[in-house]
Amino acid sequence: MSRDNLTTKVTHFVLLGITQNPQWNIILFLIFLAIYITAWLGNLIIIFTVIFMHQLHTPMYFLLASLAATDISDATVTALRLLASFLSDHNTISYNWCVTQIFFFHFTAGAADGLLVLMAVDRYIAIFKPLEYFLIMNREVCIGLIAGILLGGFVHSIVQIGILVQLPFCGPNILDSYYCDVPQLVKLACTDTYIIELLMVSNSGVLLIIIFPSLLVSYSIILMKIRTHVAEGKNKAISTCTAQIVVLSLNFGPAIYMYNRPFKVFPGDKFVSVMYTLVTPMLNPMIFTLRNTEMKNAIRKLKGKILPSNSVFKEKDFH
Repeated sequence: MSRDNLTTKVTHFVLLGITQNPQWNIILFLIFLAIYITAWLGNLIIIFTVIFMHQLHTPMYFLLASLAATDISDATVTALRLLASFLSDHNTISYNWCVTQIFFFHFTAGAADGLLVLMAVDRYIAIFKPLEYFLIMNREVCIGLIAGILLGGFVHSIVQIGILVQLPFCGPNILDSYYCDVPQLVKLACTDTYIIELLMVSNSGVLLIIIFPSLLVSYSIILMKIRTHVAEGKNKAISTCTAQIVVLSLNFGPAIYMYNRPFKVFPGDKFVSVMYTLVTPMLNPMIFTLRNTEMKNAIRKLKGKILPSNSVFKEKDFH
């Protein structure tokens, strides 16, 4: 049988979802709907606060708002399919939509990881070159860096897809997951996937295992510098770096677990996937705002401007 015949034989995949027990569907639907809505609201609050509050027009908050946008996109790619699965008896996805979901998932996840790297670089420059900070991290540079990160996420994702679409799928077509992703799909291919798995791990896992420890070392150096040489704003700087380390761990930890290993199914895979795709985008805005006095004050001011007038555009402080 030719490869063309093999690749066209499977036209859709069956997603087993979180559970096969229909009695849990409504409860799980409400739980994950609440998580998804909370992720949207938390990240939208950060985005609008950064946009409308002039005191937050700094590189650090520009990157934070960009991360919030990718968190919304990342959660949406998987959450909508998951929520629909709880309301339907036939949880299937076409081959084309499956590949499309993988593309956008890795595109937004890759961009989010890149933004976390930029946030570490931003803090490094702010602490080690404070007098030159706004010259180095000016508006044009920040926009260029974001564009570069999006391009990097696109390249990362398109490489994954380019490898994936070459694989023949002739059955079975059952994915023990609630969304399409590379590890589960590769295992269904009707060919030896050892080399493909090595390429996929090299594209995702190796980069993650190099970047994550490097960022932890960088933040350790930054924190030592803050403790020994920074007098003014020390607590704020420590809180900011601590929040970024926590978010860094929440993003890179599950990703390393999922992609820096052979593509085999383990009992904890679905739990880690839920953490990575839904819970982390919900927690990120909470982590960044709970210990950030400047952000909390800005949110209160924005709330005060919106509620009395019902329009943020009537306030003179908005530029």
